[in-house]
Parts: sequence; C-alpha cells; structure tokens
Amino acid sequence: MKEKIAGIHLSSRTKMIALLVMAAILLILPVTSISRYTLHIIVLCFIYTCLTLSLNLIIGWSGQFSLGHVTFYGMGAYITTLLVMNAGLNFFVATIISVVLVAIFSMILCFPTLNLRGDYLAVVTLGFGEVFRLFITNAVNLTRGPMGIPGIPAPTFFGITISGTEAFYYIIFALMVIFILFMIRLNNSGFGLAMLTVKEDDIAAISLGISPVKYKMWAFVIGGGMAALMGSFYAVYLGTIGPTSFVYNESIKMVSMVVLGGMGSVPGSVIGAFLLTALPEMLRQFSDYRMILYGAAMAIMMIFRPNGIWGIDKRVRNEYKIKAMRGVKNGKSSAS
Repeated sequence: MKEKIAGIHLSSRTKMIALLVMAAILLILPVTSISRYTLHIIVLCFIYTCLTLSLNLIIGWSGQFSLGHVTFYGMGAYITTLLVMNAGLNFFVATIISVVLVAIFSMILCFPTLNLRGDYLAVVTLGFGEVFRLFITNAVNLTRGPMGIPGIPAPTFFGITISGTEAFYYIIFALMVIFILFMIRLNNSGFGLAMLTVKEDDIAAISLGISPVKYKMWAFVIGGGMAALMGSFYAVYLGTIGPTSFVYNESIKMVSMVVLGGMGSVPGSVIGAFLLTALPEMLRQFSDYRMILYGAAMAIMMIFRPNGIWGIDKRVRNEYKIKAMRGVKNGKSSAS
C-alpha cells in the first residue's frame, strides 16, 4: 500500500513539474525571437482554451448539447465595444456589465430549453446563434452591419494603456490559468459532481435531492459569462469586430474542441483547443488538402478514441463516486 501511495505521489509531483516547465516556457516565449504571427496563434490558442472550458461546462458537465455558444462570445464582444465607444465607459467596467448582461441572457435562454435534449436542444441553440448573427448584420445603425466596428480603443488600467501582442499575450494567458484553476476546483467539488449526476441521469439526480433545473441553469449562466469575458478581450485584442467573427462555424469549432479533447475534462479542453487552433495553421501549406486531412483526423479520433484524447475516463480524483453514479462498483458491473 505504501509503495502504491508513493507511486501516486511521485506521479503527481512529476505532473506538477511538467506543468511548471510548460508554464515557464509559455511565459518566456514573448521575449524570445519567436515571430509575431506565431505569438498571435498562441494567443488564439489561449482564447479558444477558455471558450472550450466554458462550453465543456455546458456539454461535458451538465450534458446539454449547445451549438449556440458563439452567441455568448459575440454578445460579450459587441456589448463591451458599444459601451466603450458609444457610452465612453472604461473597458473593465464595460466588461463587467457585459458579463452580467450575457449571464442574465443565458439564464433566460436556458429556461425554454430545459426540457429539450440532444438534437432538439442543438437546433434551438443553433437558431439563437443565427438570430444573433442576423441581428448584428442588419442593425447597421448600431453595429455598422457587415462593415463591422473598427478602431476599438485599447483598454487603460490606472492610466496605463494596454496594447500590443505581447501585453495581451500575458493578460489572456493569466485569464486562461484562472479559468483552468476554476474548472479544476469545480471539477473536484460537490457542485461539479452534482452536475455530472444530472448529466448521467435526471431521474437519479432527483432521487438524490439534486435539482436538474438548477444545475443546468447554472451551467449556462457560468459558461455564458465566461464566454462573454473572452469576447470582450478578443474585441480589444484585435481592435475590430464584425459578424463574420461570430458565425455558426465558430460554435461547431468549439464543440469539436470539446469532443476531441474529451467531454467533462479540463486537460482535454486545453488539448482540444490547442490542437484545433494550431493544426489548421500547420497544415496551411497543404491548402488544397488540409480540410480533408483535418476531417480524416477527426473521424479517426472518434473511431478509436470516442471519449476524446483526455476524456472523463482518465479522471482519477473522485473516480469511485462517478462509478457509483453509473451503478458500477470497483470498475465492474454490480450485476456481474
């Protein structure tokens, strides 16, 4: 038993060292001779990691198949931009207002969809995404329509202007770390386990005194707020936004990241986001075939790794509780 515990402890320490080394490499990258384009791709990896984590909360933890996550992302970007440019608010104040408004909207959106499952929920959320895209495309007086909103001012913090790829690299990297730590804490909490119970079986959850409505609603509220926060920083990072940045393909891309990395998995969200952001750029030299290679890679993964690269099946902490939810004891069916 002592050897087993020691082995687990050593494994955990090794993982921690590996994470610290990776974090150190990411921290020093901007001061190396790395190209600005590569740095920009890494920043996009950070952004999509945060978005994947927020969507995984909805799909992987509460079991709601949403195809409209880009709506929350786009709303965060547009509300913050309009408050900064038209109302003259400070970026950080505008961002807080944007996150609150989007969280409220996501809660309102959640209510009529609570009894929907699978394809039906996917169609409804996809429809909301298209309504949002059509609105920002046609509301020319407010959003400038297809022309988009250029010249978004750089945010200021106590008189210091935040601009440049390097500055946003560190800010968005810090946000990604905060998101990861938050999701790890949620993953190992009673709240997260209750969400997993709701995902597995609504009836079983009710019998345990867990309200599916409550946890499904909180998944949408928290996930929507997280996406809105990233939309706000995406807008000021690029300095311009437009309807083409928030098309339904973006939602499909986020869902692909969740599925490829692993539903209900924090490491899986990071892996999926980095792979599906960087891989298309790496295959750009094969422009005539890269989408075929991309699709083939996804199909192969779904055949041989249906749980994703790092799915919930790799979860160690509280694993016995998850197995108990599925009526499994010691990794074997109770009926066997």
